[in-house]
Amino acid sequence: MSDVSKIPVEFSDRAIEEIRKIYISKKVPSDFFLRVGVRGGGCGVTRIIGFDQIRPEDISWEVSEIRIIMDKRHMMHLIGSSVNFYEDEERRGFLFE
Repeated sequence: MSDVSKIPVEFSDRAIEEIRKIYISKKVPSDFFLRVGVRGGGCGVTRIIGFDQIRPEDISWEVSEIRIIMDKRHMMHLIGSSVNFYEDEERRGFLFE
């Protein structure tokens, strides 16, 4: 695992607030971090977010005391993106922009 000097994926204040709530309400173990990544291939990829343990191929950074990890192979799909939390009357969730 290596730390990055420039933050590859930004997080809005609202997203960080929701992540903190999830950490507490789901009792996420202290050795788990917030993982951002991609899944799929072929015609495109789906961006994902969840909690996971650090792996040797991961890079990491911190935003507002939240440790974030990402497989370095996913960097080209995610660099420069941002994560926000969206909520309205019909849906709620994290949104990559």
